[in-house]
Amino acid sequence: MRTLCLLLVLTCAVRAEPRTLTLKQAVELALKQNPDLVMARLDEQKAAYEIQAVKEPMLPRVFVGSGLAYSSGMPMSIDGASPSVMQAKAVRNIYNAVQGYQVASARESARSAALGVAAMREEIALRTATIFLDLEKATKETEIAERQIEHLRRVEAAVRLRVDEGRELSLESRRAALNLLKARQRLQSLQTARDNASQSLALVLALHPGDAITPAPEERASVEMPPDEATSVAEALSDNRDIRRLEADLAAKNLEVRSFRANRLPKVDLVAQYGLFAKFNHYEDYFNSFQRNNGQVGISLQIPVFASTADEARAAQAEIESRRIRFQINDLRGKVEVNARRAWMKIRDAEMAREVAKLDLELARQQVSVLLAQMEEGKASMKQIDEARFQEQERWLTLDDSTYLLELAQMELLRQTNALVAALR
Repeated sequence: MRTLCLLLVLTCAVRAEPRTLTLKQAVELALKQNPDLVMARLDEQKAAYEIQAVKEPMLPRVFVGSGLAYSSGMPMSIDGASPSVMQAKAVRNIYNAVQGYQVASARESARSAALGVAAMREEIALRTATIFLDLEKATKETEIAERQIEHLRRVEAAVRLRVDEGRELSLESRRAALNLLKARQRLQSLQTARDNASQSLALVLALHPGDAITPAPEERASVEMPPDEATSVAEALSDNRDIRRLEADLAAKNLEVRSFRANRLPKVDLVAQYGLFAKFNHYEDYFNSFQRNNGQVGISLQIPVFASTADEARAAQAEIESRRIRFQINDLRGKVEVNARRAWMKIRDAEMAREVAKLDLELARQQVSVLLAQMEEGKASMKQIDEARFQEQERWLTLDDSTYLLELAQMELLRQTNALVAALR
């Protein structure tokens, strides 16, 4: 019993230990085992097998069996042929337009599924990167908030001491206590956001939701971005996997229309068969001569006399689907262009915001240095220095936030240009 309890404690301890990942490691793990991506790969495999299933009737087929049976009267088997001890039949399609179009449609559907996997990889990479950046941002803000609480705790103690000495009003003590309580509330909210981001990232990576994830400290190299907005839009439209997937779906639907209408065309099969007849069926009573080994080679021709209304209805339905897919393609092209332009504008805005945040932080740090020098000369108080240091920490938060928005905008643009997976790997 004691051993079992020890094992349970050790298991909980191992499980509680956070897993430290870089952005690249998180994306690699997501591309291997994300549930949505795994299901997309299964759909791709299913589509590949569909080609074999549709193509099978076009391949040579060989049947071997027996038509041996008791006959009363004229010898014949159940299907109308002569009874035989052993019979074999081979059939090979020579011309079957319906089946040919169905095979071509299945190939386009398989291509669509493959493109769907490629698009899903980019989408999963963006989702993983976004949640990772959220987690990284929340972690940094939590660390800064913890330092602010330590700072405000010292301020609150100093103010309380000055109030006890009669050098400050009691109102200042309550104000300092309120500031400390607000900082603790902020820290709690940030810790909640960090835990939520960690759980969301664990789900994307197909890990247990209770597995804590910590972003590894790293200096990420800047990713290569398109030189301008026009190039971004051109790259986004030139090789968009979602657009190409819809184009493959459109081609499959058009082939499906042709396959339904091809039911009017004749079908031609090459047929060869062999039968070994039995001796005890009294063929001599009905025929002048009897031969046990019999073979036949010929052409089976089937010509539809009347067009099927069901085939016409299915063809019309497929044409409606084709028009719907064309509309989706045009709509998606417009959305891709707009999203690429918006991502580029977000990058410009985030770059400007980061430059402003850098300058603001530099000024805040210089202000602290000036106040420290003035305090040595007796011209500045500790309260002023504490306030200046608090403002410096706030500027750090602003800089981290602008950096986060810039990286997020870059990820979105790379996703639009189908270059995110390559950039993060």
